[in-house]
Amino acid sequence: MKYKGYTAKVEFVAEAGLLHGEVEDISDVVTFQADSVAELEAEFHTAVEDYLEFCKEEGREPNRPFSGKLVLRMNPDLHRAATRRARSEKQSLNAFISSAVEAAVQQGSA
Repeated sequence: MKYKGYTAKVEFVAEAGLLHGEVEDISDVVTFQADSVAELEAEFHTAVEDYLEFCKEEGREPNRPFSGKLVLRMNPDLHRAATRRARSEKQSLNAFISSAVEAAVQQGSA
């Protein structure tokens, strides 16, 4: 399920006879539960809205899943070599690293 850029995973808790959901890919913990599939989406939306309101009241930015920005630390020699390789391919370092990660992910999925 998706709502306002947030994604939830849901599992059935047999012992309690309910559906338990959690917002994925953020460091804060946002959960919700429902007795039926019909209630599930509404509870997810309410949980996200409550989270956003809580953050507003606390005066802090809510976690956002995967902004596309990544702070990366690497060995300086690797940094230099990657920059040189990117330049030789007439790419920015960012584009070069993105392409390399995409290729590795695709190769792992095959």
